[in-house]
Amino acid sequence: MKRVQGIGGIFLKAKQPEKLQAWYDTHLGIGPKADSPWGADDPASLIEWRDNEQPERKCYTVFGIFPEDTDYFGPDQPSYMLNLRVDDLDAVLAQLAEEGITPISKITQLPFGRFVRILDPEGNPLELWEPAPGF
Repeated sequence: MKRVQGIGGIFLKAKQPEKLQAWYDTHLGIGPKADSPWGADDPASLIEWRDNEQPERKCYTVFGIFPEDTDYFGPDQPSYMLNLRVDDLDAVLAQLAEEGITPISKITQLPFGRFVRILDPEGNPLELWEPAPGF
């Protein structure tokens, strides 16, 4: 059975996204990385960790802060969204379908992987992410 491997991203809404991001970077060390797989000039704040089965492999959790008026989080506009990392999106979606859970979006293919959204029983959006190689 395929399930979640870890947290791919934590996304928050903020009144002053740049100021809040600077606070997290200054006080907690959650900021952009020079060796980011997205490129050294990418502003995404990342938390680095290692794959248990391949300790030499760097993995990342994105810590993204969006403007409070973003519509990126989905239909009910909550103030946060979790992105959950999976190793085989198709297998996870097949298992979820057997359990009566239907995606609320189509699969999106981007250079850093494949994404789809589902809702938990209380309507909170969850984004499932199958990383591309190297992410």
